[in-house]
Amino acid sequence: MSQKNLKVLNVYQVIFLVQNIMIGTGILSLPQRLSILGYSQILMPIYFGIIATITLWPMVWLCSQYKGDNLFRINEILLGKWIGKSINVLLVLQFTLFVAGIVSNYMNLIQSNALPEQTMTLPIILLLVLLTYIVNGGIKTIARFCTLSFFITIPMLYFLKWGIEKGEFSHIFPLFNFDMKEFGKALQEGYLSILGYELILFYFPYIVNQKKAFKHTLIGIWITIGICFITTLVSVMYYSEWQLRNIQFSVLHLFKAGELSFVERIDIMGITLWVFLILTTVAGYLWSAKKGLDSLRSKKNNYHVYYIVVAVFGIVMLPASREFQEKLFEASFYIEYIVVAWPIVLCLIHLVRKKQVQS
Repeated sequence: MSQKNLKVLNVYQVIFLVQNIMIGTGILSLPQRLSILGYSQILMPIYFGIIATITLWPMVWLCSQYKGDNLFRINEILLGKWIGKSINVLLVLQFTLFVAGIVSNYMNLIQSNALPEQTMTLPIILLLVLLTYIVNGGIKTIARFCTLSFFITIPMLYFLKWGIEKGEFSHIFPLFNFDMKEFGKALQEGYLSILGYELILFYFPYIVNQKKAFKHTLIGIWITIGICFITTLVSVMYYSEWQLRNIQFSVLHLFKAGELSFVERIDIMGITLWVFLILTTVAGYLWSAKKGLDSLRSKKNNYHVYYIVVAVFGIVMLPASREFQEKLFEASFYIEYIVVAWPIVLCLIHLVRKKQVQS
């Protein structure tokens, strides 16, 4: 495929691709992850946005030096074939585990809130089949699905109005009554909720207007930051500090404050609609993992996505305790920080080896 035909993502698709991949399930438990700061957590999404903006710059700069290559190919160019492929193997494993973690968390959410007496095997299979169908359509199909998902799910912000009406306005004024250790812990755990923008390292070659990719990606990031800020704000207003620490998926519980005469449990409606956000997030990571497998085998093969999906199903259904699985998935989420920082290392290597690489 020529470079011209490779570019299929327009401005709006880039924005919504970035924004939807970032949401996932992380925002559901963001207030709890930041609860060590108490009511002072309200400004944390803004700090996350600033960090994301800073870390995005080396990603886009690196990609702009290799316009037609994704991170898998860049690793091989800058680090050599064997070291590059070794790192790419780790990336594929990481993304596979990451997808399994998100799917498992969402199924846990459904089981604990909607279907406590049902096994999740069939819902997991149905979710993975739908996921495979979306990913097989390519990055443009994923971007279109992200755009659709945004407009379907954004009305859920309306459900937060009851939390504002019943909340305590005085809670929103930060007291800054925390030390640096607590701030660091909240930063470490909370930042997991906005990961996803780093996937631009893999779909950059598909962007039509690569010169403005930084600007368009930033718009997507700050839409997500805005949504995170609103949900954190309402959570701080509505919950006590004890509730912030102890209520898992507290954003969905905010929906329970709602009062609609024709819907008994608004949180169930929220869980149902959330599947769109889950699918967009895992589709982005699954597509990237598939590209990694293509790179490792030096050929494109549609069966690669099936191999990864089978691996995801095996991990989710692993006959291990819930505690073990949570630790495994949590570890994979933290490893994603390395992916965010990795372009900085590659930028330095590029500057050192620039002449050698160009020759």
